[in-house]
Amino acid sequence: MHCHTVFSDGTRTPLQLVQEARERGLDGAAITDHDTAAGWTEAANAARELGMPLIRGTEMSAHWPLGGRKISVHVLAWLYDPDGRRLAELFARTRQRRLERARIMVANLARDYPISWESVCDQAKESDATTVGRPHMADALVAAGVYRTRADAFDGVLSKRGPYYVPVETPTATEAIRAIKDAGGVAALAHVGSFARNRVILSDDQIRACVDCGLDALEVRHRENSPEQRTRLTGLARRWGLLVTGGSDWHGRGGKPNMLGENSTDAATVKEIARRGAIPVV
Repeated sequence: MHCHTVFSDGTRTPLQLVQEARERGLDGAAITDHDTAAGWTEAANAARELGMPLIRGTEMSAHWPLGGRKISVHVLAWLYDPDGRRLAELFARTRQRRLERARIMVANLARDYPISWESVCDQAKESDATTVGRPHMADALVAAGVYRTRADAFDGVLSKRGPYYVPVETPTATEAIRAIKDAGGVAALAHVGSFARNRVILSDDQIRACVDCGLDALEVRHRENSPEQRTRLTGLARRWGLLVTGGSDWHGRGGKPNMLGENSTDAATVKEIARRGAIPVV
C-alpha cells in the first residue's frame, strides 16, 4: 500500500514494481510516488498485462505547524480523481517548491563536493517527470565516490540536521486531507509514529483534527513505528473508526532496505479502501 518508483525517489520502474509484487506472491500493490501521479499509466498498463491488482495513489508532502517549527507529515492518497483541480494544484505547487529547494541545496553542496545540477538530474530516471529530491542528490554523491550508499549520504551531508539542508514548503496536513477528500480519494497518515523523521510526532489531538477533516486510515504497520507507537495508533484507530493499514515504504533495491510487502494490509481493509475511492482498482 506504500511503494515508490523512478517517478519520485524509487529505483525501480512501475513495471518492475508490479513484477516484483507478483514474484513475491502478493495479492496486489499500490504505487504512491511523492506528490505526483506521473507513473500511474505505466503502472496500470503493467498491472493489466500481468493480472496484478493495483491501487493508484500518491504520497503527499505536508506539515503540521508547531510554533516556529514544523512537524513533517506524509499523507497517502489512494484512488483519487486525478482531474481534481484542488489536489492537482497542490501537487504542482509542491513539486515546484521541491525543484526550487533542490536547486538551492545542490548549489550549496557543489561548493564543497564534486556534484552539479546536471549530475543530480542524471539520477532522475524519468527526466522531467521525476520529482527530484534528496535521494537523487545522494545518488549523485555516490556516483562521484563521496559516499558508498544512498543511506550513507543521508546520514552525512544530506541529513536534515546538516548545514546543507533546506526545508520544503508544503501544505498543512489538514489542507492536504481536505484536498484528497475533495478529489474523492482515501487518506491515510503514513509512518505517523516515526521518531526517525521528527523529534516531535503528531499528538492524539492533532490526529483527531485530521480525522475531523476526513482522514480514513492510519499506517500502523511500518518499520519506523515502534511497538509502543503501533499499540497507541491501533487504539486511536479503534476509538475513531479508522482503517489500519501496513506499508513497506518500498523504494527498490539501493533505495532503502525496506522489502516489498514487509508490512501488508488485510483483504477486508483493502476492499473498504476500494469501495471508498473515486476510481477503481486496476
